[in-house]
Amino acid sequence: MSPESFLAEPGRLDAVVAAHLRVPRAEVQRAIVQGAVVVDGRRRPKSFRLAGGERVEVTRTSPADLAPDPTPLTILFEDQHLLVVSKPSGVVTHPTASRRTGTLVNRLLGAGVPLAAAGGPDRPGIVHRLDVGTSGAMLVAKDDRTYQALSDLFRRHAVDRAYLALVRGRVGPEASLVDAPLERRHARIGVATATGKEASTELLVRERLRRATLMEARPRTGRTHQIRVHLSAIGHPVLGDRAYGGGGDDAQRLGLTRPFLHSWRVAFVHPMTSRHIELEDPLPPDLTRALDLARADGPA
Repeated sequence: MSPESFLAEPGRLDAVVAAHLRVPRAEVQRAIVQGAVVVDGRRRPKSFRLAGGERVEVTRTSPADLAPDPTPLTILFEDQHLLVVSKPSGVVTHPTASRRTGTLVNRLLGAGVPLAAAGGPDRPGIVHRLDVGTSGAMLVAKDDRTYQALSDLFRRHAVDRAYLALVRGRVGPEASLVDAPLERRHARIGVATATGKEASTELLVRERLRRATLMEARPRTGRTHQIRVHLSAIGHPVLGDRAYGGGGDDAQRLGLTRPFLHSWRVAFVHPMTSRHIELEDPLPPDLTRALDLARADGPA
């Protein structure tokens, strides 16, 4: 593809390009390393300080560069504007510079679904993401107008999302709110009261078991790993989540090879038709088996 160019704002190269293209900074950093970003015709490091006014050129891939994947999708809702799919665990949401196949986007292309170009060449139609180990309902936009409208719903926290999480131990209060700012620390996310970005999650006890608690989590914000980090921060990590303290014997006993976290319900007002959409995605078989084993221990 021919390069996309723009006049830079002042700031770090990777941050300025990410803000202009509306893509994650990590994605821009990979492009810089690959030589796909130049400043006034010269390659620069990601930390290069732009004074403002420089000509930045970015060579981006296109959806045509992505291979369609014929693996079937479970579609919970679809119309001419958008669809809600059930993302399986183990499937990355969208391609990156180092992963070009096997993602949800590849499967959407394989199904012949039209996808909004506004999401970017590697993220067509993708309005929000689920972690690779998280399963469940996810919204996808088919056209640019719907993409912008759905993005606005997420910015205004007007999409009601509910997750089911099986966590270690006996949670005390029936309902609570975790309000703890988060920031990235290399590959992980951590609570950072003074320097982190605002993050809050509503928690509700669904079922108390002898060694675990089935929780419903409703994120008020959309930070990376938010639910997993917040539950770990209150001493009740998601079982199966080795990154944030949920691994070990308890998870192995339940046969968990990934975090017990599932996007089970989504509700929103359709931005194009004004229809109220409310969908549920049942627990997949691996999490159903784990919950049955946890229940076999008896109630709390």
